[in-house]
Formats: sequence, structure tokens, C-alpha cells
Amino acid sequence: MGALGFANPILLVALAALPAIWWLLRVTPPRPAREVFPPLAILARIAKREETPATSPWWLTALRMLLAALIILALSGPMLDPHRNTLSKAGPLALVIDNDWASAPDWPDRVATAEGLIEQAGRADVPVSLTLTADPTNDPVPTSADAAMTRLKAAEPRPLEADRKAAFASLATALQTTPPGTLAFVSSGIKAPKDEDFTSLVAGLKPGETWLYSARGSVAAITEVKNDIDNTDVTVTRPFAQGPQTIALDALDEKGRVLMKGTAEFKDGETVATGKIAAPIELRNDFARIAITASRQAGGTYLLDDGFKRRRIGLLSGETRFLSQPLLSPLYYIKRALSPYADIAEPGEADLAKAIPDLIAEKPSVIILADIGKLPEAAYPQIMDWIKAGGTLVRFAGPRLAAAPADDPLVPVELRQGERSLGGALSWSEPQPLAAFPEKSPFAGLPKPDGVTVTRQVLANPAPTLAEHTWASLADGTPLVTAKKLDAGQIVLFHTSADTSWSNLALSGHFVEMLRRITQISRAHGGTASGTAETLAPFRLLNANGVLTAETAGAKPLTVAAGKVPTPSFDTPPGLYGTEEGFTALNLFRPGNTLAPLNFAPQGLSVTTAGLAGSGTTELRPALLLAAFLLLVADSIAVFVMGGAFSGLFSRRRAGATAAIALAFGAALALMPHDGRAADDSRPGDDKIIAALDSTHLAYVRTGEADVDRISQAGLMGLSDFIRYRTSLEPGDPVGLDLEKDDLAFYPIIYWPVTATAPMPSRDAINRIDAYMRAGGTVLFDTRDQDTNLEGAAAGPNTERLQAILASLDIPPLEPVPHSHVLTKSFYLLQNFPGRYAGSPLWIEAAGDAKRDAARPVQRGDGVSPILITGNDFAGAWATDRAGNPLLPTVPPDDRQRELAFRAGVNIVMYMLTGNYKSDQVHIPALLERLGQ
Repeated sequence: MGALGFANPILLVALAALPAIWWLLRVTPPRPAREVFPPLAILARIAKREETPATSPWWLTALRMLLAALIILALSGPMLDPHRNTLSKAGPLALVIDNDWASAPDWPDRVATAEGLIEQAGRADVPVSLTLTADPTNDPVPTSADAAMTRLKAAEPRPLEADRKAAFASLATALQTTPPGTLAFVSSGIKAPKDEDFTSLVAGLKPGETWLYSARGSVAAITEVKNDIDNTDVTVTRPFAQGPQTIALDALDEKGRVLMKGTAEFKDGETVATGKIAAPIELRNDFARIAITASRQAGGTYLLDDGFKRRRIGLLSGETRFLSQPLLSPLYYIKRALSPYADIAEPGEADLAKAIPDLIAEKPSVIILADIGKLPEAAYPQIMDWIKAGGTLVRFAGPRLAAAPADDPLVPVELRQGERSLGGALSWSEPQPLAAFPEKSPFAGLPKPDGVTVTRQVLANPAPTLAEHTWASLADGTPLVTAKKLDAGQIVLFHTSADTSWSNLALSGHFVEMLRRITQISRAHGGTASGTAETLAPFRLLNANGVLTAETAGAKPLTVAAGKVPTPSFDTPPGLYGTEEGFTALNLFRPGNTLAPLNFAPQGLSVTTAGLAGSGTTELRPALLLAAFLLLVADSIAVFVMGGAFSGLFSRRRAGATAAIALAFGAALALMPHDGRAADDSRPGDDKIIAALDSTHLAYVRTGEADVDRISQAGLMGLSDFIRYRTSLEPGDPVGLDLEKDDLAFYPIIYWPVTATAPMPSRDAINRIDAYMRAGGTVLFDTRDQDTNLEGAAAGPNTERLQAILASLDIPPLEPVPHSHVLTKSFYLLQNFPGRYAGSPLWIEAAGDAKRDAARPVQRGDGVSPILITGNDFAGAWATDRAGNPLLPTVPPDDRQRELAFRAGVNIVMYMLTGNYKSDQVHIPALLERLGQ
């Protein structure tokens, strides 16, 4: 049954003043007289008489009296409460209140409901037992209504799930054999994990009547937040599948400011939905928590820590020439492994002196170097500072790293120099499998990598501390992955390549998991990389309203172990654990959790359901105020009508004039003719670029010595003429280059005559030539002295200068051109490559194991060697005057040697332009034999 109540009943006393209001409202002002100009006629007709006002009509007085009564009733706060006066006096009132996370949004309504019940118990002199289901302890012994009201006002919602079984068990213990007259359960309506069999405890209480008070609305909770490539994915769950629903989401920073918004769409019948918050990686890394906009509570707030932030990973490779064949690139497998979990950044510059600072400026968590041996000198302090500040450097081995100097500071362990000088890697007769991962390794817990084998690797020198730096090893005990801490950061080295040339690790799932774990522990403060448990003190705790507070009293330290997700409890509530430098987030819900409605149906009991005080009652104030406003409007209209305000509205004509003004100035300005001359988009230097691209040009380095540069120019001109005469290629005139100023990318090959008397190239020039080789260009170094003993102690001055230049370049291991190399058959069939001299071999990039397979093609794919070295003075043999006569004699004088020198030049140019496609000619004999020819 229903009952009428008032929030402020004392205001009803004002109804007694209605008679006085009636006397004040019974008089209306007299109707004003209408007079017509001129003023003299008005003065003539005005009579000096005393007028008395007429009384107001009875219906107008009644209307105003009703208006005053409605205002007084509205201010008194009338409401219909259908659940008043339902309290049983047969026993104490057992009041059980859910103060869990789901009760936070409507907690005032729950308190109002409980207060109404306690007030009824006080008027009926019935003792009250108060129990809170989310409190760690309860004292539900029946007490007076005043004491229960004091406890209720001190109660507050908690950011935890309810433990109803423990609450009703304590209530049963407190009541003992005394059944409650009324059991009132103010429930949040959400099922909790510890709810099993709690309804049997309710039935055991044997209450006289049972009431269930719950809200009509539905709450939602966030169970998982994870980073995708372009978005942040948020998993939201709701208890009822009542139809389509849109949940608005907010991404907030550490100060609580909303950075981005998103939505999660529930379809009809769904209880789990995934929303997206689209934002760039820089903004997403500032997210501190994700919250449901309309319902700020602990379940609708998901805290984020460093483990959430999507890492930015910078990639650099010793090779940038495999754009057309990505499967041959060492970065291809790294990108495929990490792109679902991280943002990949690659510099636009091939010059490492510029690429590394640009990459560091993007603030990556990890930088991966794939087969880079020698870095520019200026890059070492920059990358070292970045590592010490917390960065993680991951390096993969390869031919370049194998040929790098032994004193490289960016490797975690000392590498064996002897193997590096032999070609940079150790080879076995049989591939070596991987051993199980050590327990203290970040890879601990991964299954043993069966089927993964390694054929080549760079070796680490034996040392007493080598095992401490080893994260993974081969079956024979040699390290495969080593690491070293460097202040706040670390250096990690894979002793094999990132592609499939040295092992099949890149093709296995372990490659993905290993890189993923390295990424996760990079700058992941508060994490447990070693697998050992870690204890973290409470830093900031989440209250029931989804707000982080510094009140950590009563909370205990949180124990975090690798592979285990901690569960919030009374001792460790949701929040951040750790310090300001690094913390771990503990959320109320875990991935996979779902919400379900509470099924409160104690066996053998009849339960009456009702709404909360804020939702189950009907407030009459809005309706009364609306009625009072409508009466006020009616009163105003009546006064205007009685005053004659509308008497002449339809009595006389009112002339109106309409005028139309059209303004066309804006359209005219828009249609005015403009200067139709096209802008000149050309830029300074474009004519030089067009000239360089109109045909193929051979280039040489200007050394600054007139004689050397003259021979280089004449030699390349002679070779160009020979190529025009003997082949279909028509190269343009040769171009002299300044390494510090000119663009090198337009030329497939650069001839560099090395001379000890010329100035040493600057650091910028060395970096530019290194970037040119990394981008696919080839440099032909010519010492012109038949001396190419690159490691000898008795080298000539030009060779010593070459050694100084190469010491600053990241070059692969070299070897003399094998007899079956594509250079020997790219156009002419050649056995050697003479110039003015014939005693020096032509050195080229080595590939594979030169000792085991001397007949293999040297280069993978369609790439070419980035470096060629000779001492045979090619340009001297090619140099001719305008009449075609040679400028310099061969040593010894031999026309056949000069012809072979020209043919060697043609083969080199064709190799540069076409790659090693002719390497397949080694299979021609077998194919012809199979065809019977």
C-alpha cells in the first residue's frame, strides 16, 4: 500500500495564511480610460471626480488562492512512498546493506532507504541489526535505532566485491535463535564470486518477512584494457542483456583530465562488448586510467601502469637494399613479430649519424640493430646516454657485426676476435639445437624450443661471469642470447642473425615470444622479469567512486610474481602499488570476468521486492510546481484581458510595408577574375637533378689533387665510350663528386681513387658514403698501388689511408671475387680483373662460408656488394684522350691487359645495374643435361 509523506512538513503551516492572502487578492486596479488626441480635447473632457476601485471577480480570487496553495504544497516536498509502514514488530529489524563497488553510484539512495527503515524501527521501538557485506568485520548484534543510525552514517561503499556469505554468517551468529521480524536486504543486484550458498543462511534465519531493495538501473564494469596498433581496446561487461546500449568511455591522464573519448556498443542479448579509443601512440602513453563516463565507480575505472603502454621500437639494419624482396631483409621478421604489440619506428635517413639521433628523439623503449657492426663515432655517446636513461638496445649478429672491432662498447659480453677475423661466425658440421631457458632468464617459462636450430653464430669469449649474462644458449652450452645491465637500461645481443641465413629461429613462435618479453620488460618499472616474487608497498588506492587517493592506511604490501595475476582483497584493495618511479596497477576485475545479476531467492521464503528510496518513491514536487506555473500564466492572461490589452487587436487595420534589399558584393568579389599565371614550382638545383637522371652517369670522388682527378675523369670517360661502343647502354659523361655537398643517390657506382697525399675525408663525408652504401650504392676503392693487404703490417701509404677510411665505415667481411661469381660473367667471361696493374685481386663482400662453399653466388637476392676494393688502378687503364689514345701505359705494357681492364669495367657496371641475376647460369649445365642437350 502507498502513503503520502512530506520532506518538509513544517511548511504546511503556511496554508493557514490563505485567508489573509484572500483579502489581499480581492482587489483589482480600475480599467484605464482610453483618450484620443489632441491634448485640449482630453483636458476638456476630464472631470475631477474621485474613483473607487472595483472588486476582483470571485473566479480570479479562487485561481490565485489555488496558486498559493500549490506553491506551499510544492515547497513542503510531498512524495508517495509505497513501502512505508511495512515494518514487522515480531522481532528485530535485520538490515543487510551491500556496500560493494556497485553500490557507489546510488549510495545516497541506499542510505535513505536504510534511514527510513531505521526510523520506522525507532518509532516502533524495534531493535536494529546492521550488517555491511563489503566490510572486513561486522558487529550485527541488535541495538537501538539511534546506535544503528550512527553506524549507518559512518558506513561508506568500498571498492571491492561483496562477501555476502560471510555477512549473513555473522548475522546468524549474532541473532542466534532469535528470528528477525523483518529482514531487509538493500542489495546492489550484482552477483559476487563468494555468493555460493549464502541464500541457505538467509533461509536459516527464518524472518517474519523478507524485503529486497534494489536499484532499477544497471551498472557496467571494465575488465580489460589493451593496446592495439591504432586503438586502445576496452572490454566492458554488464549484468543484464536488456537490449542495445551505448557506454561512453573516458581516457584520463594522471591529473584526471579527459584526453580522449570512446564508446562501447552492446547489442541486444550481449553482456560483453569491446570499445575503442582511437588516439596516437604519444597520447595513449599518457593514459593513466580508463573510466565509464556516466558511472564513476571502482568497477568502471581501470588503472593503467607501465605494462599497458604500447612500446615504441626503433629499427635499424645494416642493409636497406631489400625493399623489393622483404623476405631477405633481417628487419622483415622483426617487424612481423613485434608489429601487433608495439609501434615500429624506422628512420627516413640512411646515414646512421643522422638516423640514430632522429630515432632517439622519438623516445623509443627499444632500439634494435640488425647486423650493424661499426657505428659513427658521434653516435656512441648518444646511444650510451639513451641506454643509461632506461633504454633497451637489442642487437642481432650478422656478417657486419662479426667483422666489427673487438672493443665495441655496445655488446654485453666480449666476443671472440679470432672468429671474427676469419669471417665473423662459427660454423658446425651439424646444426645446433637450443637448450632449455635458464630459470632466471626473462624467457623462463617458455617451452623448450624444439625444432629450432642454429648453423652460425658469433662466439663469446669464455669468462667466469658469462653464465650470469646468458639468457639463452645452445645445446653445446655456447650462449645464444646475452645481456648486460647499464645503469637504468640494458644491452641484449642475439648471437645469430635476425633472418633465416644463420638459423631458423626467425621462423618459430619462440622468436615472437622472446622479442615480446624483451619489449615488455623494457622500462616496465615494478615488473618482475626474473620470475621471483616482488613485494610492493601501496602507493595510491582506488576508492569506491573510482578516484585515486593517497590514503593507504590499512592496506598491506602487494606480492607480485611473474605469470600470476594478484586478486584484490580487504588487505590489498585496488590501486597502484610501488613508488612514484614505478608501480603496478591492481584492478578490481581481471580479463575474462563477467557480471551477472544476483539471484536472491532463499528456499522457503517469500521475498517482496522494492526499489530504493530514490527510485521506489514518487516525488510530487515537480508536478505541483508545473501546475502552479500554468495557473500563473492563466492569471496573467486574465489580467491582460480585463485591462483591455487585446481589445483593439482586431478592430483596426494595421498597414505594413515590406522592403527587400539584395546585396551582391560578396558574390561579385568571389567571381572577380584572378591572375591565371601558373606558379613556378621549380626549385634551385632541379636542373642539376634532371641532368643527373636523364641517363646513367658514372661518378668519381674529387680528391682535390688535380692529376688524380684528371685521370679519374678521363678514365671514366674512356670506360663510358667503351660501354657505348660494345653494349646497348649509353651512359652520360662522368661526374665528379664532392662527398660533403653533392647528392650521391643518383649514381649506381662511385669510383674512389685513394691517395695518401689528399686530405682525410671529414666525419660528415664518411657518414654520407656509409649511408650511400647502406642504401644500395657501391663504392669502388682503388689504391692504385697493387697493394690491398688490408690487414698487413707493411701496407703502402695509399692502403694505410684506405684502412683509416674503412675503420669508420660499417662494412661486411670481404673476400676476393670467387671464380663463379656473377662478376665473372655479367657481360664478358673473365677470370681476373686487371687495370694498369694485374697483381691485386678485386675484393668484394663475402657471403656464406667461403671455406665450405667456394662456388656459391656471393650475394643473396638481387642486391650487389656495397664495396669493391682493388689496387690495380682501373682509371689509369681506362683513361684516354679525345682521339681515344691511352694516357698511361699498362704495367707491363700489354694491349691485351688494357682490353681486359675495359672488360672488367663493363662487367662491374653491368653488375651494378642488373644485380646478380646471372648467377643462375651455374645451373645451365644441369638444365641442358636434363633436357637431353
